[in-house]
Amino acid sequence: MELPVEKNKEYVVDIIDNGYEGEGIAKIDGYTIFVFGAIKGEKCKILILKVTNSHAFGKIIEIINKSPVRVNPDCSTYKRCGGCYLRHIEYKETLKMKQNVVQNLVNKTLNENVIVEKTIEMENPVHYRNKAQYPVGVNKEGKIVFGIFANRSHEIIQIDNCFIQNKASQILAKEIIEFISQNNIKVYNEKTRSGFLRHIVIKIGLKTKEIMCILVNNGENLPKETELINHIKQAFVNKEELQKYTLKTIIKNVNTKNTNVILGSKNIILYGDGYIYDKLENYTFKISPMSFYQTNPIQTEILYNKAIEFANLKGNETILDLYCGIGTIGIFTSNKAKKVYGIEIVEDAVKDAIENAKLNNIQNIEFLCGDVEKTLQEVLNRSGKPDVIFVDPPRRGLDNVTISNMLKTEPIRIIYISCNPATMVRDLRMLEEKYEVSKIQPVDMFPYTQHVECIAVLELRKI
Repeated sequence: MELPVEKNKEYVVDIIDNGYEGEGIAKIDGYTIFVFGAIKGEKCKILILKVTNSHAFGKIIEIINKSPVRVNPDCSTYKRCGGCYLRHIEYKETLKMKQNVVQNLVNKTLNENVIVEKTIEMENPVHYRNKAQYPVGVNKEGKIVFGIFANRSHEIIQIDNCFIQNKASQILAKEIIEFISQNNIKVYNEKTRSGFLRHIVIKIGLKTKEIMCILVNNGENLPKETELINHIKQAFVNKEELQKYTLKTIIKNVNTKNTNVILGSKNIILYGDGYIYDKLENYTFKISPMSFYQTNPIQTEILYNKAIEFANLKGNETILDLYCGIGTIGIFTSNKAKKVYGIEIVEDAVKDAIENAKLNNIQNIEFLCGDVEKTLQEVLNRSGKPDVIFVDPPRRGLDNVTISNMLKTEPIRIIYISCNPATMVRDLRMLEEKYEVSKIQPVDMFPYTQHVECIAVLELRKI
């Protein structure tokens, strides 16, 4: 088979669409070419970097006709780090792109003709992340750095000013790296599996201004640990940006495994009590090192309120909250329901969920620890038929057993919250057996990235 393009050759192409990750899509004789950084409507001269039987990848050499929505990106490293692909596009346009991505998936997958709603924007889409996970390593010059892994590699890109991370997390990480460098403490080397500090993880309570600092270490021994703790504490005295916050706790997380998973299973409290609090609207939530908490709490309030609005609760419903984490959605719905049951596999998260219910004086909620696939039936045996199921699964979506149980149970309504529209529409297709997809609402939880959160509303069909 002769392909219409060759590697390392230049071509002039029209960008006819943008793909799932924001990449431009061009075609030559029906053959697809993905072009990073290109925008629908542009004409570009490109260099072909990689060729396969089905598609090729190219990079822009020259933009011949520029899109009116193209802007000069405010970040010098965004192309390499892959954290936010869309910084070269006007924000309003990125919202349309995300809506279109979801709509295309819906059109290809679902039986029903569902019109995806406009993406709900973030009013001020900068420095919105409340959790930073910085890998630590040594660059080509032998300097200790922190930052983010380059796209599709383990090279650490040093980030001086990230526009999606909270400023305080960046300043604190710089202080830690400065101490590590000055004291000649070896950082973790992936190849030799030697050294100490692997990652710096920082969690911030946006409303409480509390900070948790997690030092992910290759073993329990961390040289000059006491001095480092004192250095971190002093930074909250010396640095103006950190003076706005309270250092609530410092934790050493032990991870000796050769893995891409950031956190190990063992946590050692070095300072404070091992957790922070934050608030979503009037509810207080306890956050531990291992528990999941939405990374953009401003948009989370919008997301949850929309989900509850779509659930159309009357106050007498029994609700199941699957993959409940630390109980956020269940707690949000509790004052509009008769009884709420939450299921979560992470034991620490369930402990936090139980405590969060007590913190907020909520008595009509019960949390169970277990795999949703196995525990759902146990809850159904106890609770009977639920009226509404809220489900917010991980990126891989739902397993077939859970979908089967949901179909057998036949709640009046299912509210499916997803950070991965591809697996969401796959699951919706299976649920269409008994349910009508009445609404799909994208919410921009991750501005300038290719990611989008969605709320899908499923109504039980009337026979």
